[in-house]
Amino acid sequence: MTRSPQRRPDALIVAGPTASGKSAFALAIAERLGGTLINADSMQLYRDLAVLTARPDAAALARAPHRLFGSLDAADACSVGRWLTLAETEIAGTIASGRLPVLVGGTGLYFRALTVGLAAIPPVPAAIRDDLADRMRRDGAPAMHARLAEVDPATAARLAPRDGQRILRALAVEKATGRPLSAWLAASGAAPRYRYAAYLLDPPRAELYAACDARLAAMMAAGAIEEARALLARKLDPALPAMKAIGVAEIGRYLAGSESLAATVAATQQATRRYAKRQITWFRHQMPEATRLPIDLQIKKYSERFFPEIFSKFSVSD
Repeated sequence: MTRSPQRRPDALIVAGPTASGKSAFALAIAERLGGTLINADSMQLYRDLAVLTARPDAAALARAPHRLFGSLDAADACSVGRWLTLAETEIAGTIASGRLPVLVGGTGLYFRALTVGLAAIPPVPAAIRDDLADRMRRDGAPAMHARLAEVDPATAARLAPRDGQRILRALAVEKATGRPLSAWLAASGAAPRYRYAAYLLDPPRAELYAACDARLAAMMAAGAIEEARALLARKLDPALPAMKAIGVAEIGRYLAGSESLAATVAATQQATRRYAKRQITWFRHQMPEATRLPIDLQIKKYSERFFPEIFSKFSVSD
């Protein structure tokens, strides 16, 4: 019996924790497959955070088209839904131009929205949000995280105890609807618009943490303090996503004179490693469909041995 030809994926996803080398990996693929890189990192969206997010530099931008990198102002709060609209617009335009969309980043909820869809969660009344915000200010994020663990353990497990914004959101959804946020997400039946081939970079933990520390040292040398100083001088709402980028608050304490430079570097490195750990956990549990690539960060051309498998998926005719 003759096999029908396998449909080629519409787009490629390169996911992974911070400092895993996904930007370089995705760029190498884009160069060889005629791809356009589309940002799927919630912080690399902001033009104010070029250094602190290790956004692609001029040399990288010259090698392949890049979209949604540094496209928003720090005063602009971007939701998952808004990013999905922006990303799908870029995907459509990239396909229409005859190029391959290569989505790269570390924001798991962005990838989930792309591949699964957004849950149709009813609006939360302002009174509920305000009441929970008052409790958050009074009791603190860890206490509210413990409360979330009682009503929505699945969501609590993937959130850091001090991630006040997301804890508040999850509690508000549960209180307003009587249904945990995790249940809403699991029940999302929205069909994705495109077909994806997803790859997850998964380096050894020790190598990844060493890369996190080394990258922060490079950021500091490249002007991270000056970038944070300029952002903080704008006196924006601390609740804005851009103000929560790793390094902003830590460097802010240094600039205020309450912490030494050495302590600032150590605190930022620790925050980065903790974030990477949360990303690893999220991707392993929430993106089981992704092909795991056990890369070795100590080998500079680690990516090349994975190219044949990836390229084969895009050489099959529709």
